[in-house]
Amino acid sequence: MAALLAAGLSRAQVVDTLINKVSPQPFYFSAAVPDGNYRVTVTLGNKKKAGQTVVRAESRRHYFDVVETGKGKYETLSFVVNKHSAKIDEKTNVRLKPRELNYKNWDDSLNLSFCGPMPAVRHIRIEPVQDVTTVFLCGNSTVVDQEDEPWSSWGQMITRWFDDKVVVANYAESGLSCTSFLAQLRLDKILACLKRGDYVIVEFGHNDEKENKPGDGAWYSYSRNLKIFADRVKAAGGNIIFCTPTARRSFDPDGHINNTHGDYPEAMKAVAQREQVPLIDLTQMSTTLYETLGEEGSKKALVHYPAGTFPGQDKPLADNTHFNTFGAWEISKLVVMGLKQIHSLLAEHLRADWQDFNPLHPDNPESFIWHMSAGSNLTKPDGN
Repeated sequence: MAALLAAGLSRAQVVDTLINKVSPQPFYFSAAVPDGNYRVTVTLGNKKKAGQTVVRAESRRHYFDVVETGKGKYETLSFVVNKHSAKIDEKTNVRLKPRELNYKNWDDSLNLSFCGPMPAVRHIRIEPVQDVTTVFLCGNSTVVDQEDEPWSSWGQMITRWFDDKVVVANYAESGLSCTSFLAQLRLDKILACLKRGDYVIVEFGHNDEKENKPGDGAWYSYSRNLKIFADRVKAAGGNIIFCTPTARRSFDPDGHINNTHGDYPEAMKAVAQREQVPLIDLTQMSTTLYETLGEEGSKKALVHYPAGTFPGQDKPLADNTHFNTFGAWEISKLVVMGLKQIHSLLAEHLRADWQDFNPLHPDNPESFIWHMSAGSNLTKPDGN
């Protein structure tokens, strides 16, 4: 994948670049900018060729589906991207996992990705913006911006549904629990960037339930850590929202999803009620989604692929926790519906093409089209 670079920029500069690139292959554009939120304005199209362009940013955060531009025709789109590095202050950094060190989410540049049948880009403008609401995401592999196909998460899909008054900053990482998220100083980084009125959405449980040291458990360390999130975010003037963990694809003989999370969803609900934190019951909604798709059909929402689907894949992939892009798309819609159900002000900033979603009536996976923006990686993300 070719990359176009805007280098040597000072903190005060705005990136304003004429690209005039059209290619049947995906390509990147990267600009070295400080941490912050940036309004990105892209003019799509080409003088000599028709274009079909998908727009993403950083580690496959999805912003626009295929935008068609006729030969000599152009369309201008605007959206907001959060760029962050591991640096908290002059002495402190987020303790990234080794696999994150080369991720676009954590490097020193704002990265744009253009893919689709025929990506065509004429012009890019990147400028700092202050008057937007930031939504910080805390979580594990079901939330993180997965770097490579075929893995995906709701955190990198939910960017598709917000207008340019809301920006998503994803600090999640595969394999994390509440305990490890806090220990790696990810919440410290969030609080260093958070403005009064911003949001912090927290989804943990998958990995917390595997911790078995003295003092661990749903009603002990997990509940205590959730209260730490709530207390610190509220003290900083932020709005906190809890999401119970997404269900695993584990069916009983009667076609119902097994509860693999034990007391963890109920423990989160108890903390939310006690601390007056709005809660989205993602466990129940994802359970309904999987049961509606059925035991076989629900495989189409997760990383289940026969051998030979991806380069170098000599064995089948059968993962009942991690979403593929279709599953992440569906789960992102559940999160948006949860925001509407708790009457979050964030729901006032949904794009005009948003349509309410019911897990009893999921989208048809056969009709879902996803254009790859990067190569594949067959290594299963940390956690399960």
